[in-house]
Amino acid sequence: RGTTYGIVIDSGSSRSNIYLYEWLGEKENETGVVMEKLNCNVSGVPISELKIDPKKDAQTWEGFKKCMKNVLAAIPVEKHKTTPLFLGATAGMRLLQEKDMQRASEILNSLEVYLQSLPFDFQNASIITGQEEGLYGWITVNYLMGNFLEKSIWNTYVRPQTSKTVGSMDLGGASTQIAFAVDEELNGPDYMHIKLYGYPYNVYTHSFLCYGKNEAEKRVLDKVIQELSNAEDINNPCYPIGVNVTIQASAIYDTKCTKKPKNYSQDQQYFMVGSGNSDQCGRIVNSIFDFTNCSSAHCSFNGVEQPPVTGEFMAYAGYFYVARALLMNESTKTIKPTYISDLQHFYPNHKITISNSFLPFQLKDQKTWVSDKHLRTYCFASHYIFALLTNGYKFDTNTWKDIHFQKEVKNTSVGWSLGYMLNSSSMIPSEMNEVFPLTDPVFAGLIFLFSALTVVTVILIFIILIRTCY
Repeated sequence: RGTTYGIVIDSGSSRSNIYLYEWLGEKENETGVVMEKLNCNVSGVPISELKIDPKKDAQTWEGFKKCMKNVLAAIPVEKHKTTPLFLGATAGMRLLQEKDMQRASEILNSLEVYLQSLPFDFQNASIITGQEEGLYGWITVNYLMGNFLEKSIWNTYVRPQTSKTVGSMDLGGASTQIAFAVDEELNGPDYMHIKLYGYPYNVYTHSFLCYGKNEAEKRVLDKVIQELSNAEDINNPCYPIGVNVTIQASAIYDTKCTKKPKNYSQDQQYFMVGSGNSDQCGRIVNSIFDFTNCSSAHCSFNGVEQPPVTGEFMAYAGYFYVARALLMNESTKTIKPTYISDLQHFYPNHKITISNSFLPFQLKDQKTWVSDKHLRTYCFASHYIFALLTNGYKFDTNTWKDIHFQKEVKNTSVGWSLGYMLNSSSMIPSEMNEVFPLTDPVFAGLIFLFSALTVVTVILIFIILIRTCY
């Protein structure tokens, strides 16, 4: 039994990350044994922006080569040929596939050629569906938390007696996903009936394309332009006072998520002036959702059926980074805030006045690592996340406390990539020979039997010793 490795490239709408995982054994059908050994951020543009600017392409390919050099060095040479390599592209490429299928295919073909040239066991490069992305994120969260199997006192893996799972919420740049286990009898297009380690799970999972943080911001900027523009400049209530930014039209409208205005010119520029009006920002943010149309008993938004949220949830990726920037003096890996503090930071004017919360110089002084580009987005982002979680997914004062904003579990990044590798390499079987934990009566009976045998043995030894002496 030696160390085994697996590589997953997560090609998202904002960037690509290369994850190297390691575990003991040829193929461990166990839980909690896979660990993240390396996480490399590929410099350059996301793959959905390849084949537009040759200079940016060159920078991105150099970023891939630099990361792969680190991966090669981290894996023993004799393990290279047996190390599986996967690439999964998410919402950025899903959008490009709808807009320009030919360029999307050319990008994937170029990546396949490059990845096949590496000394690894290349498996595939594909665009995963939003539903798969949500499910793989759910598998990752519960795998790392040990919710599928746990070690028994006999050093075997058994299903935890509580058998509870944790819901998963992922906020990317172009899409957002929610997934959580529900009652077995529920059915529909957003329900996935799966078997893991011999146990059935019915997982509700839905992905909202165009509702990732970056694409949602473009939709809000479009609303701002349509509603609040004048001859000279545009007052943006979601930008803090003192922030003045020139934005090119193509940065907002070169996507299928926003509708191009009349007389659109990609070179047109919009000069936006921050007015810092939280109420107005919140109204505009909520206007990009449809919270009223619903033909089912329960819906999230845009008429999408969703059962009520129950149990614990882990919110990661964009959720975590926004929460970390806004919630002061909290852990950098796990944030467990209260509902009231989140109302203050995620929904500034929800019967609470904290008008100075989004003054940029204050936040910049407290969070020195935050770039100016991201700093100006936090008023929008806080309204957006709160609207999504409360008006959208229907978290309330009772269920909000069950949300954990988290980046890692056991020093491994939370995201869809680990669940993807586990599923693709069949490391989580649908069936397995499980050693069931002993029930209390059986365990008590064994203890009694062992004790009785011990007593009988001691008595026999005592009798033999007495006879020997006499």
